[in-house]
Amino acid sequence: MCGIVGFTNKNWAAPPERIREATETLIHRGPDQQGVFQSSLFSMGATRLKIIDLASGNQPIITEDGQTGIVFNGEIYNHLEVRSELEDLGHRFTSHSDTETVLRAFVQWDKECFQRLRGMFAVALWKKDQRRIVLARDRMGIKPLYICRQDEDIFFGSELKSILIHPEIERRISMNGLDCYLSLNYVPCPWTLIEGIEKLPPGCWLEWRDGKVSSDAYWKLPFGEVRQYTLDAAKEELDSLLQQSVREHLLSDVPLGIWLSGGMDSTTILHYASQASNSRLKTFSISFRGRSFDESKYIHRAVKQYGTDHEELDLTPEVNLQSAIEEFAHYSDEPSADAGSLPVWFLSKLSKTKTTVALSGEGADELFGGYITCRADMLAALARRFPRGLLRMGLAAMRHWPASDEKISFEYKLKRFLEGSLLPPGHAHVFWNGTFNDDEKRSLLKVPLPGSFHRLLAEMNHLPRTTDPLAPFLWFDQKFYLADDILVKSDRMSMAHAVEVRPPFLDHRIVEFAAKLPARLKIRGAEQKLVLSELRKDKLPASIIQGKKTGFDIPAHEWLRGPLRAMLVDTLQEGLSEYRDLFHGEVVEGFLKAHFDRQTNAGYHLWGLMILFQWMKKWRIQAASSTAPKVLLQARAGAST
Repeated sequence: MCGIVGFTNKNWAAPPERIREATETLIHRGPDQQGVFQSSLFSMGATRLKIIDLASGNQPIITEDGQTGIVFNGEIYNHLEVRSELEDLGHRFTSHSDTETVLRAFVQWDKECFQRLRGMFAVALWKKDQRRIVLARDRMGIKPLYICRQDEDIFFGSELKSILIHPEIERRISMNGLDCYLSLNYVPCPWTLIEGIEKLPPGCWLEWRDGKVSSDAYWKLPFGEVRQYTLDAAKEELDSLLQQSVREHLLSDVPLGIWLSGGMDSTTILHYASQASNSRLKTFSISFRGRSFDESKYIHRAVKQYGTDHEELDLTPEVNLQSAIEEFAHYSDEPSADAGSLPVWFLSKLSKTKTTVALSGEGADELFGGYITCRADMLAALARRFPRGLLRMGLAAMRHWPASDEKISFEYKLKRFLEGSLLPPGHAHVFWNGTFNDDEKRSLLKVPLPGSFHRLLAEMNHLPRTTDPLAPFLWFDQKFYLADDILVKSDRMSMAHAVEVRPPFLDHRIVEFAAKLPARLKIRGAEQKLVLSELRKDKLPASIIQGKKTGFDIPAHEWLRGPLRAMLVDTLQEGLSEYRDLFHGEVVEGFLKAHFDRQTNAGYHLWGLMILFQWMKKWRIQAASSTAPKVLLQARAGAST
């Protein structure tokens, strides 16, 4: 597990120390070893967190003939299988690391090698004689990779900060990214919040060849090929896939643990891990004792059932919340406006006390239909049969209902549901979990929005026809919400503490299996994730599977009225003063007042703005396009390679 970074020097001359400076921005991702490779055309660096082959496998790795090199971030769970095949073809290895396996696989099969790899990864491969770089990212986007193109040159890195180290790159806010962020509280691929810097999409490669760039997908998120499974057949296949995936995800030469939330997905991973491991497992949890959404009793039942070595932290306002939130701006790179970032931050910090690797239950909800938004989608289809005027009357009446401090109260859900029922189905689906609506966004900003958010929603309209009404929504959640919110949150918060998190549910074989399931095996009435729930009944004790889903985040509405109120007000006031040409201050203040007066619960909206302003301040983001010429373009005029 590492951080990777690199850039070309085709038409400009980077200072010789620049690659080391860029690499040092990622030391938190790889504190165990750092290395760089430099040439007249291309430089790359890596920071390594040693997980497999602790004695060797340092990066970058260059082949014996000096023609091919690699920097790599991730884990390849079938690397021994691929290595054996390569050895049969005549390749000889100098280490036991999966990084070298990827390097030799690229030498043998070029870009076709990515289809053979099972795991999570972001990789850069350099071919000296071809003046060529190939970048690639794993199928589900578990590991990040950012890219910036400047004319014929390319810059890349595991985090934005490794690109922003270049003073030649302008830090201008992307209105495409901001349009989506204000609706979703995250920035979907390929955009970021900085103009000119993008994310490489999951399952894709990008090739730079002496200044020319091409890109394509080696794997696409499956959609539409439904098989008519029986419930028993589906359970049997899922059981086999989970056994294989969890067993492979346990591969490690350092201490390993399980993130145990109290929910059924993480407990399922614990169950399969306990079957595959002969040693006592470590588990780590965050609790919210005394709160209605606390799941610690289910956590403790699982700990007792599986006899784990357990560590737990109770997250209360007395913990130094403000300090952690302030660090988000540095470690998140992009604003991580998912309020679940806070418990994940403390969970990662807790995990580091005893382990370097943790398995998590992420992905099951997106694959099998576990979110309450899926039920809202189904209910909204019925609600839309009523006259729109009647829905608007209900919504108007809700505005007189005092807002509660509950994390996700009945009043909050009902209001969001009625608002969403007035929207087209695709828009409503993302609105359930989102923040500002279109009218609110327009009132917030002094500049017009580019429409990127609606272009994103339109992707659901271009999917193949299906009889499953939920399939497009699950596809959207997997492609964007999972990759650009859930997995970003997990990666940044864990790597800030040099902890590697592995999600066994996101083995691509399980993803492909879930896509083939008919809707009746995902949701039946009030029962969600049906096939997974039925499988668990055969595996887990009844005392464990009684809990209901509460979600792993903080009571944002309450804490922003209480212990985080001063921080919220100070951050917004400072941000509105600095970016007064972009935001209407009186509109933001209106949201603050309505929230504090309990006229509405705007905690998630305000959390997103607070994190946004902190991030813009930290990275000195320009709110408008600069009229000054870019230094990099000037430097190129007289540079030669």
